[in-house]
Parts: sequence; C-alpha cells; structure tokens
Amino acid sequence: MNSHQPNDGRRQPRRVTSGALEIANLFWDIHPAAVLAALLLIVLPSFANEFIQFQIFGWTFILGMIALSLMFLAGYGGMVSLVQMTVAGCAGYMGAILGDSHVTTISLSWPFWLSIPVALVIAVVFGTLSGWLAVRTEGIYTIMITLAIAAAFFYFARQNYVIFNGFSGFNFIRAPHLFGVDWRSPTAFYYLTLFLAALSYFVVLYVARSPFGLTLQGIRDNPRRMAALGFNVTAHRVAAYAFAALIAGVAGILLSWQNGQISPGTIGIGAVIDILVIAVVGGMRHPIGPFIGAFIYVLLRTFAMDVLVDIGLDGQRFRLLIGLGFLGIVFFSPDGVLGLWQRWLTWRQRRSRAPVYRPGANPAGDE
Repeated sequence: MNSHQPNDGRRQPRRVTSGALEIANLFWDIHPAAVLAALLLIVLPSFANEFIQFQIFGWTFILGMIALSLMFLAGYGGMVSLVQMTVAGCAGYMGAILGDSHVTTISLSWPFWLSIPVALVIAVVFGTLSGWLAVRTEGIYTIMITLAIAAAFFYFARQNYVIFNGFSGFNFIRAPHLFGVDWRSPTAFYYLTLFLAALSYFVVLYVARSPFGLTLQGIRDNPRRMAALGFNVTAHRVAAYAFAALIAGVAGILLSWQNGQISPGTIGIGAVIDILVIAVVGGMRHPIGPFIGAFIYVLLRTFAMDVLVDIGLDGQRFRLLIGLGFLGIVFFSPDGVLGLWQRWLTWRQRRSRAPVYRPGANPAGDE
C-alpha cells in the first residue's frame, strides 16, 4: 500500500476499483489539510459561540449544498442550472404546507416523518421536470430556461394566497424534536448541517466516480459520441437533475428550519443568482468549491455592511462589495478560489524542483 504514496506532492492516478473499495478510496485520497479542517469543524462548538455555529457555519453548509447541486450539474454534466435555489425553496414550501406553521388554514400539520419525505419527493419531481425541459437545449438557452422557471415559480408563489400564502409566506416553521434533541438549537443544528453537508459532499464524489458519473462526464465532453455508443443522453441528463434536486431539496428544508420561515424573498431572482456566484467563486472543478464559495459569501453578507459603515459608505451597498469580489476572483482565476489554490501549489512545486546551485558545479545554461 505504501507504494501508492506520492513522492512529488501530486495526486496519483485514481485506483480503479468498485463497490466498497471505491468508497474506501474516497477517504484514501483526502488531503491531510482536509482532514485537519474536518477535525477543526468537529470540535468547533467547543470554542465558537452560538452565532458562529448557527448563523455563519450553519448557513454556509446550507448554501454550500445548494451550490453543490449546481456544481454537480455544471461541473460533471456541463449544464448550468439556475433553478437549484428554486428547487430548495420548493422543498421548504412543501415542508411548511404539509407540516406545521402559523398559517393553520393552509398547513396540514402532518407528522415530520411523513411531511419531510413527501416534501423532498415533490421537490425532486419539480427538479426533474425542470431538467426534462432544460436538457433539450444547450449553453445559454439552458441558463435562460432554468432562469425562466425560477422566475415563474417566484412570481406564482408571491401572488398565490391559496397554497403559498402570497407575499407573507409561512412563519414559525420549527425543526422537529427527535431523540430528545431540539434540532434548531445552535449546536445541534450546526452538527446536523455539518453531517448532511459532509454526506452530500461524499455522495457527489462517489457518484462522480461511478459508471453513471463517468458516463455523464463523457456526455458533457462529447454527447454525440456517447449517443453513438448507445448511451441515452437525455435520460442521463434528466437523472442528473433529479439527483441534484435531492441535494438542493434537503438544503431547502434546512434553510426553512434555520430561518423559521419561507417566503417568496427566499427564492427571489437575487437568491437564484447568488447560488451561481457562490459556485463560481468557490470553483466548479471539485465538490469542495461550493462550500468555500458559500463561506466567503456568508462572511461578506454578514460583515460587509458593518465594514462599509465603518469606512463611511452606505451599508446597503454590500452587494457591490460582493460583486467586486466576484469579478476580482473570476478575473484572476476563472476556476475560482480552487483555481488560485491550484496555481499556488503548481508554483510551489516548480520552485521546489528548481535546480539548486552548488559551489564548484557548472550546470548547463547557468550564467
């Protein structure tokens, strides 16, 4: 096993296995820095206050999961979908409608063990149907169709008072008490979101290396060739939307629990675009990118207003600061923060391999 250890700091070719060994390889290939970060996240509640746990990291994990669903479609499938936040909102709305809220005339008060799975099924169906419409186009047309679906859902939810309660939406949405734990308490909610975010991350990694994921990447690179080889291109793309919808739906339920409410503002066009910004800033080449982008976004969204006020500017211009950060990262690294990190690693490796001058030596080309 030691023969597989890298000796130059570069990732070695992936070992071709299947089944349980493939799952083991997911953990084998984890960078030591990632292990250190994971341990830090596990013990974070021991030294971080409740605001950091609940608002900063809880929100980061939730937005990261929604952006992860977009990254899966765009990075592995070549399909940029702007409907992922809408799918998350659909799950949140269905959880409020089927479960408990302050709108007793609409909410059905089903038990959580029934309302949550049904809400996720509805969200997956909605995401699948959206994908079925979107996969028949490519490029900018896919973006426009998914944006149109997101806008239509937003305006319908804002104007419909029979099902979605219009502009007000639903308030007093509470996470269930299970195993004697209030899952909306800061520490419990932090660990819940951390677990589900980590689960989503590893599931995406596993699916990307599975036959389905490899086929999806082949379709991304050359759909005509994959169709000629006998693969159903449309079916694989629609299935990818269904899988991404499940991840976004779980995040949508968590988001409604964190906010304690769901309203049209949650799924507005601005929120839809924010998910795209998060995914692009973090990087589309690896599932960890969306979580990095979400962390940067949450920090800016939480503290940028105070920073602007401190320097004498209008605090409402925090979106300008977010936009400038987005443009800066994309300008210097189209692959996002992960691209900057990879460029730094490449520079470091090249520097470490540079020839070292020794007295008395006469290396070729040395002046």
